[in-house]
Amino acid sequence: MSTIPPGHPEDQAQGHPQRWLILGVICLAQLTVLLDNTVLNVAIPSLTRELGAATPDIQWMINAYSLVQSGLLLTAGSAADRYGRKKMLITGLVFFGIGSVVAGLADSTGQLIAARAGMGVGGALLLTTTLAVAMQIFTPAEHPKAIGIWSAVNALGFAAGPLLGGFVLDHFWWGAIFLINLPVVALGLAAVMALVPESKAASFRGTTSGPPDRGDRPDLLGALLSTIGMTALVYAIISGPEHGWTSARVLATDAVAVLVLAAFAYWESRIPYPMLDLHFFRDRRFTGAVAGAVLIAFGMGGALFLLTQHLQFVLGYGPLEAGLRTAPLALAVVALNFSGLSAKWTARLGTPVSIALGMTLMSAGLVSIATLAAHGYGGTLLGLLLIGAGAAVANPAMAHAIMSAIPPEKAGVGAGVNGTLAEFGNGLGVAVLGAILNSRFAALIPVAATSLPAALASAGSDEERGRITDAFSSGVETSQLVGAAAVLLGGLLAAALLRRAERADSAVAVSA
Repeated sequence: MSTIPPGHPEDQAQGHPQRWLILGVICLAQLTVLLDNTVLNVAIPSLTRELGAATPDIQWMINAYSLVQSGLLLTAGSAADRYGRKKMLITGLVFFGIGSVVAGLADSTGQLIAARAGMGVGGALLLTTTLAVAMQIFTPAEHPKAIGIWSAVNALGFAAGPLLGGFVLDHFWWGAIFLINLPVVALGLAAVMALVPESKAASFRGTTSGPPDRGDRPDLLGALLSTIGMTALVYAIISGPEHGWTSARVLATDAVAVLVLAAFAYWESRIPYPMLDLHFFRDRRFTGAVAGAVLIAFGMGGALFLLTQHLQFVLGYGPLEAGLRTAPLALAVVALNFSGLSAKWTARLGTPVSIALGMTLMSAGLVSIATLAAHGYGGTLLGLLLIGAGAAVANPAMAHAIMSAIPPEKAGVGAGVNGTLAEFGNGLGVAVLGAILNSRFAALIPVAATSLPAALASAGSDEERGRITDAFSSGVETSQLVGAAAVLLGGLLAAALLRRAERADSAVAVSA
């Protein structure tokens, strides 16, 4: 039996002997978390009918999970580095399992909201530790392929949530969409305890002599500030479209987010043992990958949010059929990542070119959907396949750039940064592109109601309904084109910064 501690350079050079099996286990746990991001959407009619849930209750059922999860990502990643990634993986599964039981058996909206918040705690721990563990058990040469598979599971979770939810609701009551998590959680717990090695940052393992490392002191204030700040920021983005961007509620939440995150940045720059070392942002590789990650999530999250509305409100598809028609995007990502093709392209082209190519393909896909969707599903299908191919190349390259710019002992924090950027970019994309859609819609139909269904319900003739749907389609097209521009600019910016970082590293190596 090997005596090399997990995370040791020699261990990383060889790779864990059961690393591919371990990757399968942690990806299964991650898939469960990702499914619960979208699976509840299809159960809204059932919850409204059986629990008497009002619109604010439904919003909190959905948002409690994402708010808690996004707010805790950085803290969860730091805890994994400090206390052990295996321990946090087990803790996350336990939280997620308990939350699933309470949610499945809930008989009031309050219980369901509380259960979803508990599941969000487990989700934050799982999303950060799965990527951190993958970085520890694979060799550096295998990181791109491992991260590609990890990214493919993200896409699979996005696509499969509505489909799985629709299938379960056709055969069982709404609580079953949560209870189906339990066998996966039980299997995950058994496999993690048996297979996953423990690893943590070297400075947290303790020393046999000498004074304790300052890094052993937990950054409790940093954890509190980051959680409050990120939760406030995500809440402002979520509530903006409903309450208005200039409403007192949204402006107050924005102010809290800015002040608390500024205090977090100041605190992290002053202490000798920060949870998030702000010196990372001096690394061009890190800042380039961060900029690209936010804009790729911005364009994808917002554009796909608009596409699902277009499929249902304009083309008349039901939720399940709309989910099936967006599935080619995820299938393209899964095929390219699981086959290893995207990792091979990245190795051949290099990270900067791969990111630029991937985000250019995604931008072209968004343009295709914006300009050709009105002429039938063929243009939408082409756009989805282009977005999927681009995401399969760009997302793993971006995640790898972020993780490789951070020391291995901070892998959990790196995964927390990666997850936070994705949550932030997604929420921002939905908010901004949704606002552009609403502005364009209101400009074309000044007397329309605040939403498309309400406007159609108040229409007095087929001609008026046609004008309303045309206006909505025009708004979707404009928003998709803005998303395409953001993705393209993000790709070019990230590629330029990463290229400059590579040249600087090469110059240092030559001079040395």
